[in-house]
Amino acid sequence: MEQTWRWFGPDDPVPLSHVRQAGATGIVTALHHIYDGRAWTVEDVSERRGMIEAAGLRWSVCESIPVATSIKLRTGPYRQYVDAWKDSLAALGRAGIPTVCYNFMPVVDWTRTDLMYAMPHTGRALRFDMLEFVGYDVFVLKRPGAEGDYPQALLDRAREVLTRKTDSEIAQIETNIIAGLPGGEDSYTRDGIARRIAEFDGVTPADMRTNLMEFLREVVPVAEEVGVKLGIHPDDPPFSLFGLPRIVSTAEDAAAILAAVDRPANGLTFCAGSYGSRPDNDVPAMAERFASRINFVHLRNVAKDPDGSFTESDHLGGDVDMVKLIGILLREERRRAAAGETAPVPMRPDHGHLMGFDGERRSNPGYSYIGRLRGLAELRGVMTTLEAVG
Repeated sequence: MEQTWRWFGPDDPVPLSHVRQAGATGIVTALHHIYDGRAWTVEDVSERRGMIEAAGLRWSVCESIPVATSIKLRTGPYRQYVDAWKDSLAALGRAGIPTVCYNFMPVVDWTRTDLMYAMPHTGRALRFDMLEFVGYDVFVLKRPGAEGDYPQALLDRAREVLTRKTDSEIAQIETNIIAGLPGGEDSYTRDGIARRIAEFDGVTPADMRTNLMEFLREVVPVAEEVGVKLGIHPDDPPFSLFGLPRIVSTAEDAAAILAAVDRPANGLTFCAGSYGSRPDNDVPAMAERFASRINFVHLRNVAKDPDGSFTESDHLGGDVDMVKLIGILLREERRRAAAGETAPVPMRPDHGHLMGFDGERRSNPGYSYIGRLRGLAELRGVMTTLEAVG
């Protein structure tokens, strides 16, 4: 697998020179300064590619071209946004960017309630606390009908947790949930997110699936034409938030997406941490089942709690059997090589703990340098060992 690194552009606290020092050869990035639905041009893409190549690296994956809410609902000016998305995809392909990751999550992108969760080793991790989320949804945001989405026992515990928190702690939870995390499309105020959630009133999972399939039928042919492989990222976390339909959460969701447009260009971003946050997902089994359609890999691990909470663990230390998973991916890579497919599948260490000197300087949540450096080194060690033993 090609070892890559997420980079958020010239303003990223981790410069490209440090990425190269980490041993990665590929960059995963996007034109984050053009995230308003406008089409990216070949010139836009080539400028960013030139910056990356000048540092001795390769732009391996675009993560992500944002998918506007209008596309997800197929309302308003969705036709304009779909056409712009296709134009951006074509620009990437013509500039030689081979892989595009995207997601179809409604309203909120990847979501955590705690960005500074204390770990036993004294580093800091990202955490999704179900009780804090439910408390926010029901008792702070006061979303209409929210109480009906949760068991009474969970509501009672969430209320109890919330009553023990100060106003500033509640405000921090709200900021973590709605202000937007790195790579996400939108940042909201409380009123703003309430309005956006209301736009999805009456939209069922079946409706969302239909809208995704219609989108895929338009964009996959463009991807094929310009030589790009697509990889849809799973929901993170892989279950409904705010009562919204999330449709990229399970093995059957993935199977339906791949069957809708059964072409190699229509594939998966296989995020071990996202799929692994759901107890009924067998992550290695999913990798085995969908191996031939995995176009990009996020190697991240989680430790789950019985109530649905989870903490981002050490890369080799969570509930996902990372060694087994990497073995499956390497076998698939050997199969592709035997079939004449020479391009390795890009992988990246997804997220990392806030550790050492990184705690004293600016960093993006989940994307500090030292934690990801440790994760990449651990993953590289597993890959090297498994490759050596065959």
